[in-house]
Amino acid sequence: MTFTTKEKISYLFSVPVIVAALGYFVDIYDLLLFSIVRIPSLRSMGLDVDTYGTMILNWEKTGLLLGGILWGMLGDKKGRLSVLFGSILVYSLANVCCGLLPHVEFMEKQNAYALFRFIAGLGLAGELGAGITLVSESLPKELRAIGTSIVAGFGLFGAVVASLTVELAGDWTVSYFIGGGLGLLLLILRISVVESGIYKNIAKNEQVAKGNFLSFFTNYNRFVRYMKCIAIGLPTWFCIGILAVFANQIGAALGIREEIDPGKAILWAYVGISAGDLASGFISNKLKSRKRAIFYMMLFTIIGVVLMLSGTVKTVEMYYVFCVWLGLGTGYWALFVTVGAEQFGTNIRATAATTIPNMVRGTLVIMILIFNYFKPSYGVIWAAVIVGILAFGLGIYSTLTIPETHDKDLDFTE
Repeated sequence: MTFTTKEKISYLFSVPVIVAALGYFVDIYDLLLFSIVRIPSLRSMGLDVDTYGTMILNWEKTGLLLGGILWGMLGDKKGRLSVLFGSILVYSLANVCCGLLPHVEFMEKQNAYALFRFIAGLGLAGELGAGITLVSESLPKELRAIGTSIVAGFGLFGAVVASLTVELAGDWTVSYFIGGGLGLLLLILRISVVESGIYKNIAKNEQVAKGNFLSFFTNYNRFVRYMKCIAIGLPTWFCIGILAVFANQIGAALGIREEIDPGKAILWAYVGISAGDLASGFISNKLKSRKRAIFYMMLFTIIGVVLMLSGTVKTVEMYYVFCVWLGLGTGYWALFVTVGAEQFGTNIRATAATTIPNMVRGTLVIMILIFNYFKPSYGVIWAAVIVGILAFGLGIYSTLTIPETHDKDLDFTE
């Protein structure tokens, strides 16, 4: 089916797309905020950065993992909009609490920080999956990849704004308050969003089992598709969660004299990811293949990782340049979530699209454990290489062997 330019603009800038993009913008702002203010916030409260930074990050990722299951099931049982409203309320209030941490007296600050980031993780888990599911079901199949790319491309600039906000505000607590406030304001905009028509068709059908998370594990073919969807996203969080978040350690191991700021590394990585996500939908449409678009972007990323870790990087500025490179290559995040949504029927689509990206985020806990395990024996660089080989190996295999979903009709159930 062909569309006129006016029709394309009407679809691609419809209310669901705009609101999903704004929601993901706030989601990414809040999701990356701890990684950006990790060092200054912990130091200001007299807490050890390495010890408690990793602990708090692990609790946040655990919240994402559990929240993905909770919101995904709710999105299929009660509708996509229930997740869009509920999740943003939870993580917005949690971020306000993070801003109040210096005044917390009822428990030790590191434990309070971990608790608030765990709750924030629970809330943040629902935003992307529900938004991508709603947009995928609202747009014609010919425009799905471009629509979801617009959502992610704009949304991922939230990381850039978060980094700039931290610098301009001068106080990490203010950044948390801003993030919480933006989320609460977004709730007002969401009043105008309507439920997906495809979901409405099965909403009252009692014979269709909806939001059954265990169904991914009770059918072999479905289980394999689900695990491959998760594996496709691993390279993205390797680049962000290891090479950017621990940029100060990697930079020192590469012999860079000046200390690298992980917050800036994340900022520049997300500049690249935003551009990559905008491009990935168009690349997919041009190639008429989700798989080939993701595969080529992975190969581009691998070249950057090899050059970065082989000693090519000699200065802080060069490290940031490579962060942009890796961001461009791993900027298939929206496309990867779209593939996850397209693989499964309407009755478990929100569960898939919400749990898959959060399972990937949750695997960062495992990546960090492997990274820290090999560091004492092999050093920082080779520990990162080992994690990278595992992430890219699984990602490439899964991309090449998962069913193609370009132009797939989504009006079906499992």
